[in-house]
Amino acid sequence: MIVMKTIIFDFGNVIGYFDHGQTLSRLTAHTDMSAEGMTDAIYRGQLEDDFEAGRVSAADFLRQVKQMCRLSCDDTYLADAWSDIFRPNQEVCDLIPRLQGRYRLVLGSNTNELHAGQFCRQFAGTLRHFHKLVMSHQIGVRKPHASFFEHCQTHAVGDADECLFIDDLPANVAAARAWGWHVIQYQSFQDLETRLKSLAVL
Repeated sequence: MIVMKTIIFDFGNVIGYFDHGQTLSRLTAHTDMSAEGMTDAIYRGQLEDDFEAGRVSAADFLRQVKQMCRLSCDDTYLADAWSDIFRPNQEVCDLIPRLQGRYRLVLGSNTNELHAGQFCRQFAGTLRHFHKLVMSHQIGVRKPHASFFEHCQTHAVGDADECLFIDDLPANVAAARAWGWHVIQYQSFQDLETRLKSLAVL
């Protein structure tokens, strides 16, 4: 029987929920564009991918968003509207301290400079239990690229088949399985708890 030594957690919609709609609702008063138009401009092109892979700085990202969305607000307001979108998944946040000491805990997140700054402050009490925070904008590659999992593996204890990966997105879970990790696609805390018990993690 394989004994897990490292657990790699995704952040978004696992440890903390996020809602891009909060950003858009705060920006609509500062532009003549609709929320749908801003969604197309920001989220459906190359810009978000470039920002999360660290190819675009926060300052340049904000400049491009202001231009594309014809925003009249200042950069401070825009940065806050972009960043403040998270709320805790409290059951998972409560689980993590129970795992510390028994497993090496690694965060593996597709994120950007602004979002990471926000959730690292907001979730400091939870994230302090992690041995390493691996963030796409810092390493220059996003999930589901194999290089992301390779980078996380360098911070893991044990071989790939002694690692467990928890993420909500099917593409990321499939890529992690192909890398050789055990995987759980996060759907609910009840399902997660059942799966962890089946793997003798809990």
